[in-house]
Amino acid sequence: MTGHEDDRERTFAALPPARGRGFAQTWWGRAWLRALEDAALDTKQVKTGRALARAGAVGAVSVRPGRITAVVQDRDRTTHRADVLLAELPAEQWDRLLDMAVERAGHVAALLDREMPPHLVEDAASDGIELLPGLGDLEPECDCGAWDHCGHTAALCYQVARLLDQDPFVLLLMRGRGEHAFLEDIQARGAAPAEQAPGPEGVDAAEAYAASDILPPLPAPPALPEEPGLPPSLDTEAPPGPGVDPVAVRHLAARTAVEAHRLLAVALRRRSCEPPPPVPELTTAQDAVRLAVAAPDQALTERLAGGSGRDPRSLAGATRAWELGGADALSALEERWEPSGGALARAHAALDSAWDEDERPTLTADGNRWTAVGAAAQLRLGREGRWWPYRKEQDRWTLAGPAALDPATALASAELTSAERQR
Repeated sequence: MTGHEDDRERTFAALPPARGRGFAQTWWGRAWLRALEDAALDTKQVKTGRALARAGAVGAVSVRPGRITAVVQDRDRTTHRADVLLAELPAEQWDRLLDMAVERAGHVAALLDREMPPHLVEDAASDGIELLPGLGDLEPECDCGAWDHCGHTAALCYQVARLLDQDPFVLLLMRGRGEHAFLEDIQARGAAPAEQAPGPEGVDAAEAYAASDILPPLPAPPALPEEPGLPPSLDTEAPPGPGVDPVAVRHLAARTAVEAHRLLAVALRRRSCEPPPPVPELTTAQDAVRLAVAAPDQALTERLAGGSGRDPRSLAGATRAWELGGADALSALEERWEPSGGALARAHAALDSAWDEDERPTLTADGNRWTAVGAAAQLRLGREGRWWPYRKEQDRWTLAGPAALDPATALASAELTSAERQR
């Protein structure tokens, strides 16, 4: 350990009160507290220690091999020196542990990221090397005279759990090896230097499985924000680069936020056991319509119209369809196709049952488009099986509202909208 005497003791400043939060957020921090809570004979003292730690009554914590120390202020403002002892690992166990660590670069990378690799801990335990404390391993000493864990030593343990969350090397130091010495020993055994240690991509499946019984449960899914987020402002004093349109970039970021909000809403609505719905790949023309929604200026709208092969007026109708039903509504607007005989029969039956015979509207069919005779209303069957209501405005058919599975409902919606516009 020559050259690392200063690595053999670390002192951590007193932490602020822990109100409104748990003491251990990591699985190894929880394991540390479990060693205290399961072994303490007096649960009242453990609760007292938790309350003292939560109130910020634990002073600076000194950590060195085999021992942690702090001064704890009691409720009556008297102070006590509290120590908790944890046995150091013998040299031969350290050798075996270091050999295990160099077997996977991910172990070293995880430690450098202040994460404790579960697989390393499990392999060490199976070889008789207990990194984490077990039942009865945390031995208390306090000048208050208690022979078991008192409120002061319990408070120290709760505070150390917070330190362990931040840095698992604290645990290695208690077991007898400082951070610098540990990393030098790793490198001496052939591991890559710390600054070159490659980080693993994702989470190793074996390590995740090994930690399944000690990892905390996954948090609840986040609540859907009421509105899409706002992209950061691009207002800077620097002029834009060649070919960069700041207005277009801002709009692209805003539409991306809207799409992300929509995808999140879909993901939160489905049950965990359901496979995610397929995300259709948009054509260039479809994507231009998506981007044209709420376009901030006429110049950008004209660029998108030209890029999608539409004139500005047809692009306006397409963006309205997109706002009401996305790609499905856009397809119903622009595609003509022949429905199957079964789909037509079901539609006729639904329309026949919706009105008395003398009140039933007359419809002329042209593929998937059915137009009401004598009324500015039309139905269009989408390939997804829903009927889209249309009304005639000047010389164009315009989508009048959202789709319905029942053609009679969709037709009533189109006729109502058309009548309202004629008032």
